[in-house]
Order: sequence, then C-alpha cells, then structure tokens
Amino acid sequence: MRNYGFVLLCLLAGVFPAMGQSHWRTVKEELLFLHPPFNNCHASTLAEDAGGNLHVACFGGTHEGAKDVVIWAGTIPAHGGVTPTVVATGVLDDTVRYPCWNPVLLPLKNKLVLFYKVGPNPREWWGMMKTSADNGRSWSAAVRLPANVIGPVKNKALVLGNNVLCPSSVEEEGGHWRIQIEQTDTHLRQWKVIPIDTSSKLDVIQPSILHYHDGKLQLLCRSKQGKVVQSWSADNGVTWSALTETSLPNPNSGTDAVTLKNGLQLIVYNPDLPGKDWFNGRSRLRVAASRDGVQWKDVAVLENGTTEEFSYPAIIQTRDGLVHITYTYDRKNIKHVVLQEEK
Repeated sequence: MRNYGFVLLCLLAGVFPAMGQSHWRTVKEELLFLHPPFNNCHASTLAEDAGGNLHVACFGGTHEGAKDVVIWAGTIPAHGGVTPTVVATGVLDDTVRYPCWNPVLLPLKNKLVLFYKVGPNPREWWGMMKTSADNGRSWSAAVRLPANVIGPVKNKALVLGNNVLCPSSVEEEGGHWRIQIEQTDTHLRQWKVIPIDTSSKLDVIQPSILHYHDGKLQLLCRSKQGKVVQSWSADNGVTWSALTETSLPNPNSGTDAVTLKNGLQLIVYNPDLPGKDWFNGRSRLRVAASRDGVQWKDVAVLENGTTEEFSYPAIIQTRDGLVHITYTYDRKNIKHVVLQEEK
C-alpha cells in the first residue's frame, strides 16, 4: 500500500529534520483495532486523562452516514490492541435513530468529556455531550448542547484559564462553509458563539487552535479552495482576523494541529491539491512544523499511498513529551503513530 522506496529516500535525504537541528523519530506505529467490530470507521480523537491513560474514540458502523453508526471508544494500552466499546448512539426512541459523527475528547479537571454529533447529515446534525468521572470506564447520560452550539466539530478544544474554546464550524444548506468559536466555562454550562469573518467567500470548516508565546492564537482550517486557511486572535479568542490562505495545500480534507511544550507548532495534513473528486488527495499524509505559523516545513511522512484513504488526523502531546497521532486507515481501522523529537 505504501511506496516504501520513496520513504527510504526521504530518510536518506534528510526530509525529516524539524526546525533547527531537531529530528523526529517514529517510536511506534500500529493499527489500533485488532478485530474491528464495524465495517467502516472514521474521525478519530485522542486525549490523555489525569492518570496518564491515553484514550481514543471514533465513529463506526456500516458506512459513514448509516443509521447504525455509533461512537466507539477505548483506552490505548502500552502493548496490544484497543478493545472499543459503544459509548454513544443516535437512538432517539423506539422508532427514530440517526447516525453519530465526529467525536472529540477533552480532559477537563477531574473528568473526561466526550463531544459528538447526531443527525442525518452535517447540515442538520446537532451537538451532544457526555462526561466520565472514572477515566472512561463509564459515561453519563447524553446531554444535548444549546441550539446554536455544535461543540468542537472535529478537533480538540483549548482550555485558557477558566475558559474553554471549542473550534467549530457550520455547513450551510446552500453549500457555504463557515467557522466559529464556541466559548464556554470549565463547567460547560454557559456558552457563547463567536462568529469569524462571516463575509468571507472562503469555504472553511473543522478548525484547530494553536497558541503562541506572545499570547496570540491561530486557527487552521480545512477548505474547498485548495489551501489550509487561517485566522488569528490577539485577545484570547474574543475577536478574530479575516480568513486568509496559508502556504499549506489542502485537498478538501481534515487536518489537526498542536502546540508543543517548547513552542513548536505541528500540523498533520494531506499534502496534495484537490483532484477530480473530493476523495482524491487523501492517500498521502505528512507532519509539518513551524515556529511562527507562517513558514511550514515537512518533518515526517506518515503515509505515501496512491489510492487509499489516510485522513482525518488527531494529534496531541502527552506529558512525557511524546507526540501521538491517530488517523483513518483506509476507513477500515485507525492507525496510531508515536513520534519523538530528537536534537
């Protein structure tokens, strides 16, 4: 499935150096589900709880959008595969059931939060939430978010003091995409929607949030325009700049990004331009690094396929400094890659 010769040449040519003299080494790569209990899965999310356990969730079922699609979650062990369990469904009553979509895990104080969506499609879905007080062993009853709130639509939220910034987006019936920040408190009770550049003609969804040493925040978004699109805030997310294109290509595919403890920014993305159909361009997956959010340099090749789908990444840094990445592995599994920075 991979072009291993290309990857070897990249290694020999030094494609992997990050910024300065640092290098990235693959510590682990594995398919998470040894015996997937579903035909199709997508949209993974990662979180480390207060005890240092690593959790993963995704949606899975017959196929994306099928009524039997539910949210599966499990703990990633040090050795061996994940045993996923169903933690949320779209069952409303004895006769009405909808598919679930895009889970997002958030470790918050002494609980683990699961955001997800339920509905017939992304234009009509609504936001849902559950919490766990025992590191994912059991979950609360589902709570529906306020009518104008979806929750973090794909990528993780950012906690700033007593505020939680959820990067969200809306896919309108007419086909236009727009992003918004949904701000809440750490008790997840009060919500405020912050629109971003509503007059822009750029179609953007699924933002991720980066933060910088000078206090600035940056959003990086999927778009229909062939580039990763950005917006900046200098006031902790209260107001945001106009949307502009970055130098990073985007074949209408989800990305995710993270700010490391040393201030380095990482983004996981598909490095191709859009093809003849929306699916094209998701067979190669890379990691790029930046110090300023403007100049990006590829530092790792995760996949170099041809017709497969390697997409919808999630990326976090755990307290031991390692970088964990999960992504859709041809819709049949979720792949987990662990990177370590070396200097």
